[in-house]
Amino acid sequence: MSAHDHSDKGPDAAGLAHVRPWRMIQRRPSRKIRVGSVEVGGDAPITVQSMTNTLTSDAGATIDQIRQLEEAGADIVRVSCPDVESTAAFKTIVKAAKVPLVADIHFHYKRGIEAAQAGAACLRINPGNIGSADRVRDVVQAAKDHGCSIRIGVNAGSLERELLERYGEPCPEAMVESALNHARILQDHDFHEFKISVKASDAFLTVAAYQMLSEAIDCPLHLGVTEAGALRTGTVKSSIGMGSLLWAGIGDTIRVSLAADPVEEVKVGFDILKSLGLRHRGVNIIACPSCARQGFNVIKTVETLEQRLAHIATPMSLSIIGCVVNGPGEALYTDIGFTGGGKGSGMVYTAGKPDHKMDNDHMIDHIVELVEARAAVLKAQV
Repeated sequence: MSAHDHSDKGPDAAGLAHVRPWRMIQRRPSRKIRVGSVEVGGDAPITVQSMTNTLTSDAGATIDQIRQLEEAGADIVRVSCPDVESTAAFKTIVKAAKVPLVADIHFHYKRGIEAAQAGAACLRINPGNIGSADRVRDVVQAAKDHGCSIRIGVNAGSLERELLERYGEPCPEAMVESALNHARILQDHDFHEFKISVKASDAFLTVAAYQMLSEAIDCPLHLGVTEAGALRTGTVKSSIGMGSLLWAGIGDTIRVSLAADPVEEVKVGFDILKSLGLRHRGVNIIACPSCARQGFNVIKTVETLEQRLAHIATPMSLSIIGCVVNGPGEALYTDIGFTGGGKGSGMVYTAGKPDHKMDNDHMIDHIVELVEARAAVLKAQV
């Protein structure tokens, strides 16, 4: 069983108690499509994507980066195919990948055909930007022939000139009109295996566009705040924008766009879904910000535990609290917990109950052993 299989468990599998009505998110009904072996939309789990930033023509470097993204839990990976050298290497890359690959195509319709022939699971295009009706027909036919789905990718920064002249600026109405126009082209060719994104670097514009689009069409929606920024600022902006939409039940697959290592995009994506109870992968560490009451160095402990538990894919919850004010209460709802008690030791909790004491000096190693042991048990039960 792959690491991904454990990430689809509900809140109970992550050590939470019961799902309260005020915690329920009702997802927007949508059609279900396939991106290779991965289902997107309908009742399928919300998938996490990222994109390689290596030269695609360098198959070895691109495969290495895809492997890192797979280990981080990525369900789908996008690869840019800007030239014939890239689509030539893409065939080798597809064979080496364990997850479905999306070929990112702009303007050059032949690249779309080549990518479909090379084994792409999905083509990211804007049908209206790849030329004449004949060229669109050829790309759609290639997608049909090779079992590719299509993502219509609308960006506020690259809207059609006619729409910008009519609306005066990028706005939700212009973005949604562009998306629906592109969708109509595919539908006119009797092609319905598509999803849509309407991204902007402005979170307000992004949210408004997706809200409007979600009411206009029933296809799956790919969420993203494009060009969100560096790791910290981009994480905050993406969490606000995509978090608002996901909370409202909008979104079937997500990509966090960061000017950072693509692996960080996957981590942040899962953290967003985890915080909303939509999907669980790995250890969810609940930790206090620390204060003068702390019985051990909480910040350093959590930092170390995050690193040492990064390999755990099984959903689990862990509370690390510096003192007894909130420690026992937080431990009540987590699989494993540690609460500082002073005098160089603290209390270890398992299944919400105090189990045994442990000295602070050996606490990290002990917690890692407990988490790994519980992960093995949970994995065997699946």
